[in-house]
Amino acid sequence: MSLAHTLSCRPVRLGALDWIALQALALWPHGAYLVQRAVDGSDDPLGLLALAAVAAWVVWQRHSLRLTPRIGWLFASMAAAIAANGAWWAGVPALLASLLAASSLACALLAWWPARHPRLALVGLVVLALPWIASLQFYLGFPLRVITAQLSAWGLQGAGFDAVRSGASMVVNGRLVIVDAPCSGVQMAWLAYFTACAVAAATGLGDSLFVRRAAWVGAIVLLGNVLRNSVLVALEARPGGLSAAWHEAIGLAVLAAVCAAVLLMVQRREVARV
Repeated sequence: MSLAHTLSCRPVRLGALDWIALQALALWPHGAYLVQRAVDGSDDPLGLLALAAVAAWVVWQRHSLRLTPRIGWLFASMAAAIAANGAWWAGVPALLASLLAASSLACALLAWWPARHPRLALVGLVVLALPWIASLQFYLGFPLRVITAQLSAWGLQGAGFDAVRSGASMVVNGRLVIVDAPCSGVQMAWLAYFTACAVAAATGLGDSLFVRRAAWVGAIVLLGNVLRNSVLVALEARPGGLSAAWHEAIGLAVLAAVCAAVLLMVQRREVARV
């Protein structure tokens, strides 16, 4: 038997990264959709940050990935990929089809993911990679602004201001202040949950602890958003108003404080009970 024939009969074994890369390649229409939404300005490009975090985490764990996949997760990923691409070509709304694609990628990752490593944080990052922000602003932005305006009005009343909510706006000391779309807290919530997932990944936080701590992220975001809105509204209500630079600086400072609070909350150590 010739050497060429021997080499041609030798089986080729694909590793975990190869299978994951092939799975991602099979979902290329959805990846193109994510990039298009980020580039054309129809959604914030934050999803690409989450996708990059997933890729970095997988490469970081490459030596710990399983040698053989979990068959159940692998079949689930294949079924979800067929459904996602079928939905895409059938004209199903792109975001819904991409959610199926995200499920497919998540199942593929879980098929090769090492035991006792964080899983829910990984799935969370995959879901955050989708272009959610514009859709969430459209469907939830107004009610979130109303809630923020009402809580801010109560807080300002407690601080001695003459404040009352009017729709998604506020009247403070006789001055109308609009609670606009960025003050709904949607972007803050995305960044807070991204921080929670990234910290869980970096620290190897178990899934049960991650669930319990992630449940507090929403409360931290709501508190931070109301605080940001209250401070900005109080300053905007002054006769001289508030400059755009100070508005931006205060918003970024509160956002950084919220993400820092989430980081500390997720990575804190459990106190042993005697």
